[in-house]
Amino acid sequence: MSKKILNIATSIKGDASFSNKLSNAILEKLKTEYNEIEVKTLDLSKTPLPYLSELDISAFYTPEENRTEAHKETLRQSDLATTELLEADIIVIGVPLYNFGIPAVLKGWIDQVARAGKTFSYDENGPKGLLTDKKVFLSIASGAIFSDGPYKSYDFSEPYLRTVLGFLGITDITTFRVEGTAIPDFAENALPKALNAVEEFAF
Repeated sequence: MSKKILNIATSIKGDASFSNKLSNAILEKLKTEYNEIEVKTLDLSKTPLPYLSELDISAFYTPEENRTEAHKETLRQSDLATTELLEADIIVIGVPLYNFGIPAVLKGWIDQVARAGKTFSYDENGPKGLLTDKKVFLSIASGAIFSDGPYKSYDFSEPYLRTVLGFLGITDITTFRVEGTAIPDFAENALPKALNAVEEFAF
């Protein structure tokens, strides 16, 4: 069974990034689960999408036949990112926790792919997500521990991503975490523990 995978990296630390290392482990695990996979990596730390402008919003809501050349040009990167998302069967998202939330470049990507008529729609019952046949794996990295304990309520990354992805129709979401990387008693085992969780997970 062949699967198309969109691997989204967002950390500014590159190969040293814990979220990237965890994402890579997920990709390796997926290779053992499917006969063939095609991986498209989008490194937003190196090639971020432009943040939304007034022209972008105008272009989003202008019927295609009425769009100006300026509309078409401003939509070029958004159209490409949206197509990549639509074509993917599985999305792996590396998420370093920055100031209790997701990196700005990831929010920028979300703003460019959350598009009415493409990834969600409205009907008489309200909004409806159109991406209902996809799986998402989140690889979240943090210096502190946010999955449990006193800082759990400080984590706005996973709740936000589950909400916005659910709005787009994606509810099959699995989260892996490498956490406590800045805490002396936890740092040494943080990554091995996370990698072991991936290895033991029944995909």
